[in-house]
Amino acid sequence: MSKTILVVDDHANVRLLLKDYLSEHGFRVITASDGSEALAVAGRENPDLILLDVMMPKLDGFAFMQQFRKRHTTPVIMLTARIAESDKVVGLELGADDYVTKPFGMHELVARVRAVLRRTAPDAINPDEVLRVGELTLNRATRMVRDGNRDVSLTPSEFALLAALMESPGRVFSREQLLERLQGNDYEGVERTIDVHIRNLRKKLEPDPTQPRYVETVFGVGYRCRVD
Repeated sequence: MSKTILVVDDHANVRLLLKDYLSEHGFRVITASDGSEALAVAGRENPDLILLDVMMPKLDGFAFMQQFRKRHTTPVIMLTARIAESDKVVGLELGADDYVTKPFGMHELVARVRAVLRRTAPDAINPDEVLRVGELTLNRATRMVRDGNRDVSLTPSEFALLAALMESPGRVFSREQLLERLQGNDYEGVERTIDVHIRNLRKKLEPDPTQPRYVETVFGVGYRCRVD
């Protein structure tokens, strides 16, 4: 069955271009012209992935993310003409899985879409279905994470990142290695992306994110899943 992609952009020509190109590559594409319309369409259509422009009238991409992430973990790739790293970090902190800077090549965009969708596939990585570290449990088949008796809702990127760390407790991963696990060989190489995802993970997993029980920083190197 074709994956459904919601394209959100206030320019009709951009929506048409993306719809035609993605449709040619086997995706079902629906569209919205601003963040407000996108909230309604996403709630009705339940897309597999959202391509989200940042600068839009009525409700921009950042405001959309603030509302959307309260209820949904659907993967989101932000399309931004802003090149400042701080703007990209804001999008990631709000729960975006990836971003592509305008202007972009269509081949690159499709590669990034497929990379993010692979993270949502239950059989994308398949050693053991259930990973356990301390009271933390991650189930690949159901894509559920539990900390003791508490369910933890993660975005696809957060889930994939946590799974990579839990596969090898105690092993230190560099930021570049974790980026490759998330995005394959098509990543832009902005290692700050990993820092933001880790920060978001700790907010959801840790009672005190400054004293992490599970995701530990190895200064000057990267991160590891802590083993007591």
